[in-house]
Amino acid sequence: MAKAKTIFTCNSCGAQSPKWAGQCSACKAWNSLEETVIAATVGSKEGRFDTLAPVAEVQVLSEVAPEHLSRMTTGSQEMDRVLGGGLVTGSVVLIGGDPGIGKSTLLVQVLEAISQQTSVLYVTGEESAEQVALRAQRLGLGGDRLNLLAENRLEQIIATIDQTAPRVIVIDSIQTLYTEILQSAPGSVAQVRETAAQLVRRAKRTGLSLFFVGHVTKEGTLAGPRVLEHMVDTVLYFEGDPSSSFRLVRAVKNRFGAVNEVGVFVMNEKGLQDVTNPSAMFISRQNDSVAGSVVLATQEGTRPMLVEVQALVDESHSAQSRRVCVGLDSNRLAMLLAMLHRHTGIATFDQDVFVNVVGGIKVTETAADLALLAAIISSLRDRPLGNDLIVFGEVGLAGEVRPVQRGQDRLKEAAKLGFKRAIIPYANRPKTPIKGLEVHPVKRLSEALDVITG
Repeated sequence: MAKAKTIFTCNSCGAQSPKWAGQCSACKAWNSLEETVIAATVGSKEGRFDTLAPVAEVQVLSEVAPEHLSRMTTGSQEMDRVLGGGLVTGSVVLIGGDPGIGKSTLLVQVLEAISQQTSVLYVTGEESAEQVALRAQRLGLGGDRLNLLAENRLEQIIATIDQTAPRVIVIDSIQTLYTEILQSAPGSVAQVRETAAQLVRRAKRTGLSLFFVGHVTKEGTLAGPRVLEHMVDTVLYFEGDPSSSFRLVRAVKNRFGAVNEVGVFVMNEKGLQDVTNPSAMFISRQNDSVAGSVVLATQEGTRPMLVEVQALVDESHSAQSRRVCVGLDSNRLAMLLAMLHRHTGIATFDQDVFVNVVGGIKVTETAADLALLAAIISSLRDRPLGNDLIVFGEVGLAGEVRPVQRGQDRLKEAAKLGFKRAIIPYANRPKTPIKGLEVHPVKRLSEALDVITG
């Protein structure tokens, strides 16, 4: 019998090495190489392709008729929005997030709603059946049509799928499954890749829909091989401050809908509930406006959303001033402070600058530049900007205020919520006046400063 060979596989990126090393040569992760046993090859390389496979049929792209996507509702408008309009038949969805953020809670609620339309199966590898039943009872779910399986072995799961023929399956989580054809432990790169590949192939062949729950690393990325994200059709990330009741589900990959679409939920005793008007939830319309606070009109996917940006600028008493960002890019903050000094003469090198986005939201788009600078100037001058003002716009290195996408939708959302003034890029000025909204289009940062301080 041929001796089994071993290789070392990185559990972060999936790179392989013939010997162990303290750092992965591909992704530079430390202590990530794990030993994996591979089966010995039989036969010579020259004899592998003696028997040729039949030639596959080649099609012309213009002659291929696209099939109509069949979708089913998940019982949640926000979840349907993130998925692009509902769950596509035969699709595979991977959802990740920090422990305890609500992944299992959301999927139990979704599967309970789908069970009223078709047959479903919830496969739990981390919890017992009693624990899942206790969660469903706490959420007030009946579960009369929700089939439950507590199992880790892939062969047993596939046999159950063949026997019960469900149309929607939840695997919680993919890192807990193992197949007997591999000798590595559950959660290893080889096990995750093989178990996921077999389930995805079955889903595509039979037309069933799959939800995978994935673990995340301390950096917030999905654990396991990167190929796992390439296998699936949709990748969703849970976002939100654990101390806050708000939860955001963001689509970072979607073959059947818009990328970067966001669903907003609030956690209460009944589980995760839809937030139909997130703009009204994330801004605090106080009677007395305070310095350092401004409302930003941001765009999350196809939906405009208003969030409150707060800044605190205080005299620094240390050798190096502090720059702290929560919900925004700290590197971009440093760049914006340099542009503020260069083009307006306002220096903050002797000031500590703290910036926060209320509600635990992460704003990644550059349209937050102008609002961030307005909040900093307001705090530095100790001058409130008023609670009826919204700001958005990208600021370039030359001091110009650049346009952003969907500017009209942002202005209409602000007018709908009762805002009276807006500072926006000149290129985003509305062609027709918006009732009740006074618009101040600006071309340069110095013009925006005149409006803010004027």
